[in-house]
Amino acid sequence: MSNSSPADAAATAKPLFVLGDHVQRQARLEGTWLNIFDVTVAAGGGTPLHSHASPEVFRILEGTLTVQRMTDAGIVETEAQAGDIISIPGNVPHGYRNSSPEAVVFAAVIDKDMATYFEVADIGSESETKAEAEHFVDAAEAHGIHILAA
Repeated sequence: MSNSSPADAAATAKPLFVLGDHVQRQARLEGTWLNIFDVTVAAGGGTPLHSHASPEVFRILEGTLTVQRMTDAGIVETEAQAGDIISIPGNVPHGYRNSSPEAVVFAAVIDKDMATYFEVADIGSESETKAEAEHFVDAAEAHGIHILAA
């Protein structure tokens, strides 16, 4: 994908499905690490506590997302609402869930390693079988992502 406007990126980006989330690249700045993906988390969905070397920044676009982060004091939960920005440093265990009855949408600013992981972990559809869940775990391990809780 070349340097392009976000609209061009959205029009040509393949939708991905990773652990039940709909993930779609909105922009990639060639020659840099910068990637922006929109992530839609269905009601009741989320990602288990995990860690990886790549930092992430989430900007909540729609809804309320519960974000968990491990600190020296234990797991801290933050209720992030539309407009909120959550920064997650590399190697900090974190996860998120959508406890609401509506989908949550957030923009994720990620590096090229995480973007590559999304592409490899894609299962191609919203439904997830046991084999596809195993694919997710294998892809995570291959990309240095450590699943800490299910």
